Amino acid sequence: MPPKRVAITGLGLVSPFGGGLEDFFDRLLGGESSVRPYTPADSPQPVNIAAVRCEQFDSAALLTPGEVHTMDRYAQLGAAAAYAAWRDAGLRDDDEERIDAGISWGTAMGGVLTSDTGYRDLYLRQRARISPLSVVLGMNNAAAAHVAIRLGLAGPCLTYSVACASAATAIGEALLRIRRGELTTMLAGGSDAPLAFGVVRAWEAMRVLAPPNGESTARACRPFSADRDGLVLAEGAGALVLEEWSHANERGARIYGELAGYGTTCDHRHLVRPTPGGQIRAMQLAILDAGMAPDAIDYINAHGTATRDGDEAEITAIRAVFGGRARDIPVSSTKSMHGHSLGAAGAVEAIVSVLALYRDSLPPTAHLQDVDNNCSGVSHIIGPPLTGRGARVAISNSFAFGGTNAVLAFRAPRSTAR
Repeated sequence: MPPKRVAITGLGLVSPFGGGLEDFFDRLLGGESSVRPYTPADSPQPVNIAAVRCEQFDSAALLTPGEVHTMDRYAQLGAAAAYAAWRDAGLRDDDEERIDAGISWGTAMGGVLTSDTGYRDLYLRQRARISPLSVVLGMNNAAAAHVAIRLGLAGPCLTYSVACASAATAIGEALLRIRRGELTTMLAGGSDAPLAFGVVRAWEAMRVLAPPNGESTARACRPFSADRDGLVLAEGAGALVLEEWSHANERGARIYGELAGYGTTCDHRHLVRPTPGGQIRAMQLAILDAGMAPDAIDYINAHGTATRDGDEAEITAIRAVFGGRARDIPVSSTKSMHGHSLGAAGAVEAIVSVLALYRDSLPPTAHLQDVDNNCSGVSHIIGPPLTGRGARVAISNSFAFGGTNAVLAFRAPRSTAR
């Protein structure tokens, strides 16, 4: 039996700008940054970083009181994005059992805010007890479990924790299950809320965070720039509804595009220093899995974190995969505007890639003016977005600490040939 095609019929996210899906994408097209100075709440020591928070997120308006009470913020963000995608797909928001549907979710940090609170209660405040809900609030599979309960998803309920490749891996593994005919529908994505005091201090200790610079903090994340000086932590969530193609057509669903390919590899070299070899193979595998040639790619949503080693390795890998044509393929890192939401990043950037094809508008890398010589040789999108170019195929890269690489390939809805 030939593999099933997989349609993308619903998209949902929690936007750091406070609006909906279209507003989020329009702001990216306009090069607008959501990066702001941030100090963790109740910090026992002075700390100030550049970060992205979903400040206008109102859990009480989007979730039931029971969900709010039993969810860490990462799960609240994830559930809100998942429910938004489910509704966007035109599916019923109830708990009727759906044995042909499941959820595949990604998170790097899980309920770290709950853990942070518990440690403060025990060690700083010298309390004898912590919340009896700490386990269910803090577990990494809480977001997926809550969504499955609310929507009656009786198929697989899976959580992947692969650092910054978590959501992309979750989406790719969901693709495989639908392709094999195991299910008709998968809700896939990821969420993270890593802005806890202890987490911030840990990232500071690695010396990879971009410093806040007063009025210029919005420009703190500058992927591929000669003057880049680190990544910007973000909280966030994104979700996609994936459906077997004929199932989506039979119910008259709007189709944003096709999830056409997935490639995953491991660098097997170093825990935190990326190497181009694994990234090259992951991109090649995703393109091959989609039944395409490298010449078919019209846009690359880069991992692009604005770290010295990471950006250089990725551009080296892109040049190796696409050869001389690399100079003609538009490349951008939208982390320059929405920051790096760790385990959620792959889902947020998958949504960006899908909308880029759906609307035929490719967002820029914001704040990029002077490209680092070691990041040259590709067609960086600088300044205004690229619109009306007929972009039909895109890949989205997610490369993680630990060496895991996950690449997703997408086709525009008007591009249906395999």
